Amino acid sequence: MDTALAYGEGHSERLVAHAVKSRKDSIIVATKVPPKNLIWPARLGIPMEEVFPADYVVECMEASLKNLERDSVDLQQFHVWNSEWLKQEGWQEGIERIKRAGKTRFIGISVNDHQPSSVIPALRTGLIDTIQVIYNVFDQSPEDELFGVCRELDIGVIARVPFDEGSLTGMVTPETKFPPGDFRNLYFKDDRKREVWERIERMRRDLGDAEPLPRTALRFCLSHPAVTTAIPGMRSQRHVEGNASASTAGALSPDKLDILRRHRWVRNYYSE
Repeated sequence: MDTALAYGEGHSERLVAHAVKSRKDSIIVATKVPPKNLIWPARLGIPMEEVFPADYVVECMEASLKNLERDSVDLQQFHVWNSEWLKQEGWQEGIERIKRAGKTRFIGISVNDHQPSSVIPALRTGLIDTIQVIYNVFDQSPEDELFGVCRELDIGVIARVPFDEGSLTGMVTPETKFPPGDFRNLYFKDDRKREVWERIERMRRDLGDAEPLPRTALRFCLSHPAVTTAIPGMRSQRHVEGNASASTAGALSPDKLDILRRHRWVRNYYSE
């Protein structure tokens, strides 16, 4: 289960603790250290000491463990990343301290939006075990460089935003209305709902089969040999069951993958 200290100021971690209490030893739990300056994504020119000083990394680790009701987690991740931090020592000292204390088994990085190659130098330090990166039918850019390096170095890959904030479920139409305050009102602002809907309709025509689009979108991510797992969003039991079924369905056929690769569409709705 993937969570973070910043989600609801620890509320998400406490929910995870409650959900897995009876199966604590069989559930893999990953969380994240939020940037101390609370800036997402990381910005160039801001030194590491303002974002992930070692003492702060340790403090966040302890807070997460308290929320999760655990002595350790399987994976602790830096919630943002800046390639300029590579030679700055704060994050490395923080890693050494929490791993030496047995607080986490593995260390990961959540890569900035649509910047997959920026994390490659950090992977070559040998300190990083996993990365979390945007990867879906539209944004296939991690395949260009990052995935090859991950396979070379045996780095685990967590594919995030596999549904492109919902567009790849096929449920976002020009008439869709999101609740007030919902992040998707910004993500799909202006004419973006129509833009993604038209692309989804072309994709459906090209696929020409009856498999639910969310299942196809997840299977696309899981079909790449570099990808360890995907972390889709879910709002109901039906979503959970559908997402779980995709993980046991196997890789997509080469023909279907070829069709989906033609629908690559890299754009950054987070910053545009």
